[in-house]
Amino acid sequence: MTRNPPRTAASKGMPFTASPVLKVKLPVWRSRVVLFLLFAAFFALVARALWLQGVSTAFLQKQGASRYARTLELPATRGKITDRNGHVLASSVPVKAIWAIPEDVQQAPKEKLQALAKLLDMTQAELNKKLDSDRSFVYLKRQVEKDASDQIAKLGIAGIETRPEYKRFYPEGEVAAHVVGFTNIEDAGQDGMELSQQKTLAGTTGSRRVIKDRLGRIVEDIEAVKEPHDGRDLVLSIDSKIQYIAFTQLKEMVERTKAKAGGIVVVDAKSGEVLALANLPSYNPNDRSILTGAQLRNRVMTDTFEPGSTLKPFTVALALDTNRVQPGTTFQVPDKMTIGTATIGDSHPHGLLTMSVAQIIQKSSNLGTAKIALQMPAEEMWEMFTTVGLGQQPKFGFPGAVAGRVRPFKSWRPIEQATMSYGHGISVSLIQMAHAYTIFARNGDLIPLSFKKVTEPPVGQRVISEKTALTMRAMLERVTAPGGTAPKAQVPGYRVGGKTGTAYKIENGKYVRKYIADFVGFAPASDPRIIVAVMIDEPSNAFRYGGDSAAPVFASVVGNALRTLNVHPDSNITDIIIPTDGPKESF
Repeated sequence: MTRNPPRTAASKGMPFTASPVLKVKLPVWRSRVVLFLLFAAFFALVARALWLQGVSTAFLQKQGASRYARTLELPATRGKITDRNGHVLASSVPVKAIWAIPEDVQQAPKEKLQALAKLLDMTQAELNKKLDSDRSFVYLKRQVEKDASDQIAKLGIAGIETRPEYKRFYPEGEVAAHVVGFTNIEDAGQDGMELSQQKTLAGTTGSRRVIKDRLGRIVEDIEAVKEPHDGRDLVLSIDSKIQYIAFTQLKEMVERTKAKAGGIVVVDAKSGEVLALANLPSYNPNDRSILTGAQLRNRVMTDTFEPGSTLKPFTVALALDTNRVQPGTTFQVPDKMTIGTATIGDSHPHGLLTMSVAQIIQKSSNLGTAKIALQMPAEEMWEMFTTVGLGQQPKFGFPGAVAGRVRPFKSWRPIEQATMSYGHGISVSLIQMAHAYTIFARNGDLIPLSFKKVTEPPVGQRVISEKTALTMRAMLERVTAPGGTAPKAQVPGYRVGGKTGTAYKIENGKYVRKYIADFVGFAPASDPRIIVAVMIDEPSNAFRYGGDSAAPVFASVVGNALRTLNVHPDSNITDIIIPTDGPKESF
């Protein structure tokens, strides 16, 4: 086979491939490097595409979704709080939160912004300050009522949006404020039963995934992530009628005596349920624009004071229960008595050189009580006080309840044992005293207190014998009769019993001439149904004794409460005679 001869240039007689025009002047390796780089770049792009579309898919989708997808919180409706009879004490009402995209709102006409500020109940300067922000989202006002939010929507201002939420409403206002408590702007409990039962009442919020445009408008509903579950309703032990009675009677006395403050608690002696609890000063949980710490304090639970003579029945009950004394056992009671280097006495002369145990309680003698106490070991007294809950952390299921103070018996000196027997050198809260008095109202046993409605009979703890409890009840009834320190505690148609107390206040570790007047009692004395404890903080001098300030409140509340509970009268006495020169409790 013959091969074709190489082509030659016609003009010069040379091969075509040898033409100087086609001759490559660059080295061959450079072209190969360029080719390699092109292939390397191609493979890098392929690898990057595989990485983005394979390994990094989830990350990229998440980043994309963050630009348009949103998770909306679906609020759960907070449970209602009702009293024992179904009367609503707290409920949630729907409101709106008004929010804005500042960049868009600032373009709105001036007159519309003025109307917006007026509907939001703020000045134009306040509104402008909120809108002068580089943030893409800002709340203008929370918990706006429906009427106002509807009018805001009608303005049609670009960048103004609303968000549904709930606001708590308290029909009883200041009357039940310290029991029910209140919630914050996020609808979370901050005080009272709203706080202690937060988990029960709040429920669990839900959520939904949606797609929004840059103006915050929902353009697509993607899915329900979690359904909301509304909170459960809470039924309290409180009786609204008795609560109102207790609050109004306490308020009347605090104003009459020009006192600094006051507190009252009403307990069902049969079930341990708290039927009423009130404090002054109080506050309206629906309007907390002007609020002080004094208004928020639940004094019945958080304030401690020396109980004074209201503690004497426990000292005497212990002596009776251990057979050291009988109601008729007598003691020589001088005007003064020296123990160690200290001298104690009764603040009022009782005119008796010899007093029986019953008279010591009726006349409220410090010296008589001290003589009884010094017959007993300090440990037994300490056990009595702590067993009825004094000096112990309360388990009432209520926030802020304090333990008070009862010092260990090993450190007691004789003078301290003597003064503690009549309520000095020991601190308690008012609700602790009401709780402790259940041993007299319930024939010797102590039951737990409850702020929730009780459906099962409580199990009591035996503290003193039934005989001792009945004996003490009879002696405490004499306290409210003529000749006792609390005739103003008498109630027409009902037999009542109880004990007055008056004590100096302690400030900066020293006693000052300011008083705490209190009274704790029960009714009807034949078969007690309720226990009422009253405390008046710093009454004017003319009302400084518990028998003059706290006892009348007790009488008013007991009379009305027993009729509200349909408790039959146990006395034929309807005309109460109150002597004007009766004995006063010592302090």
